[in-house]
Amino acid sequence: MARFLDLMEPIMKYIPEVPKPQRKVSLKEKVFWTGLALGIYLVMCEIPLFGVPIYQTGYEQLFFYRIIFASKKGSLMDLGIGPIVTAGLIMQILAGSKILNVDMTKPRDRGLFTGTQKFLAILMTAFEGTAFLIGGNYGNPDTLISVFIMLQLICVGILVLLLDEMIQKGWGLGSGVSLFILAGVSQQVIWLSFSPFGPIADGKSLGAIVAFFQTIFNGENILSAFSRYPYPDMTGFITMILVFLLVVYLEGMKIEIPVAYAKYGGMRAKIPLKFMYVSNIPIILASALFANFYLFGQILWQNLNMANNNPWLNWFVMFNSTSTSRELLPGCFLYYISSPRSLTNVIQDPIHAILYTLILVTFSVIFAKVWVEVSGMSAKAQAEQLVKAGLQIPGFRRSPGIIEQILQRYIPSLTIISGISVGLLAGIADMLGAIGSGIGILLSVGIIYQYYQILAKEQLSETYPGLGRFLGQE
Repeated sequence: MARFLDLMEPIMKYIPEVPKPQRKVSLKEKVFWTGLALGIYLVMCEIPLFGVPIYQTGYEQLFFYRIIFASKKGSLMDLGIGPIVTAGLIMQILAGSKILNVDMTKPRDRGLFTGTQKFLAILMTAFEGTAFLIGGNYGNPDTLISVFIMLQLICVGILVLLLDEMIQKGWGLGSGVSLFILAGVSQQVIWLSFSPFGPIADGKSLGAIVAFFQTIFNGENILSAFSRYPYPDMTGFITMILVFLLVVYLEGMKIEIPVAYAKYGGMRAKIPLKFMYVSNIPIILASALFANFYLFGQILWQNLNMANNNPWLNWFVMFNSTSTSRELLPGCFLYYISSPRSLTNVIQDPIHAILYTLILVTFSVIFAKVWVEVSGMSAKAQAEQLVKAGLQIPGFRRSPGIIEQILQRYIPSLTIISGISVGLLAGIADMLGAIGSGIGILLSVGIIYQYYQILAKEQLSETYPGLGRFLGQE
């Protein structure tokens, strides 16, 4: 019987694709294309969706998810990278659970997997756009305006997909998804820390730092600058700095496994296994899942339960809706997968804080384990890669089974510990109101570190061209 991926092959030729470079792309060119992609993204963030009323661009519950999905409400980037992340989440779950039969060691299967993921991302763009329309995010536009809004979202979604593919295929540095996330988080951190916009409800500017100095100059109680919910405050700013430094420290922690090159007379080296073994992937996937739960709940509430009088739906979603915002009500599932967002809210409802942290950490660990199996980071996959590379562990036979047993002592534990760590860090930072959100800070540190490694590798390759092949470059 034909596999699902094989059935998808005829569709692949209709999906837009960016070709791989046929020559070595210089660092200057990569910086140019990366900068161009970033510029296009930033411009699209400032262009409003045609047909969406201005008053529909206020505060919303999805604001904190938007930070990590590089989206901006009411703009062409209203969906951001959400559809790409969601498509990746679905494909990884299907592959990890063996529902999707794919062998990632085969180039053809990898190509089919990537193509199917792109196709699914386009479908998810249409689905999420429809969810936003049905959920009332754009008010109540007529049919023609709704169709035009959908066309804008789908076209921009495909463009974002191609920009990401362009960078990943070697024209740029890193990946478009990482670049856009970092840009989105950086924008929010700068704006929420230093914005002079105001005065707002408390009589001060929006930015936490600006409001702090205004408090001092006005001779007011300085503690008021540390608690301004729902506006940015100094507690959130200090939390952001502390979490940033802690994540930088954890990124440097590692366990080193000694190896020897059999082909080079037993030359010794060390393979580092990072403490943050799965990096920030679990928290991205968990956030994507929670955001899609929210979208689904918004559709249900908008169409079936606006009076909150359906006991079967109330366990899943209840909103208190005003003319400018919607707030989740206690007692529903969506309330407990949304962060309290401030220390005051944690004190007022500690059960919410505890359940949110437990749910976030649980899903983070689950996705960490799934990701390790799917992405070739398991002990078995790593052992096979080491043997193929001509490496062995000194004192042991050069056998995948032997190396797997040794790696099995570390990798499963590191997977669970790193999943718990990123979940706890993100959850606690969110509950303290960290500017940029706990998840956003985690992602930013990981992305900055990745770009540091990429740039160092590129510069070394250009300085010593002979090292290009050794570093895995064409």
